Amino acid sequence: MFTGLIESTGRTVSLETRGQQARLTIEAPFSTQATSGDSVAVNGCCLTVVEQDDQTLTFDILTQTLEVTSLGALSPGALVNLERALRADDRLGGHFVQGHVDTTGIIKDLSPQGQDHRYEVSLSPGVYRYCIGRGSLAVDGISLTIAELLPESALFWITPHTFKATNLQSAQIGQKVNLEADLLAKYVESLTLSKPLH
Repeated sequence: MFTGLIESTGRTVSLETRGQQARLTIEAPFSTQATSGDSVAVNGCCLTVVEQDDQTLTFDILTQTLEVTSLGALSPGALVNLERALRADDRLGGHFVQGHVDTTGIIKDLSPQGQDHRYEVSLSPGVYRYCIGRGSLAVDGISLTIAELLPESALFWITPHTFKATNLQSAQIGQKVNLEADLLAKYVESLTLSKPLH
């Protein structure tokens, strides 16, 4: 479980395809504090550390994950968002993020508006159904509040801190981003549609 509050950014070192999976190596500021088996959200996708050294973390990625997420498009030097799994004694400052990416969206706008940035991302129908104005959506692992729900996209306002502390600083219009809809909205729908237990 994660919060959507990005702990740090890292740089992609390599992404190597190995049969039915790939191996991703990332330069991570907290690499010395991680161990094999730890869960780390990379651009919002929960991955397990398989190797670690003084500067990097390495993860194995299954084909299904590559198909559902934008991780397969990472190239050397690409900036990624990193967050270690939530501990029981941590503060929950964002919202509940599982690290289970639902699908990808496309950046439609990322433009400065005064000190802030206007950020618009396209939404598939499967994600759109769980979104409401002022609700939460994880975009590349960032817990964002939906400022306005447009017909086929969501609009966000990005503060200077969030822009500088995440991969938004290097994001480009047309780029794919990972989307995870609000877990609580999914549970509400499931309970509403489920049959009585009798």
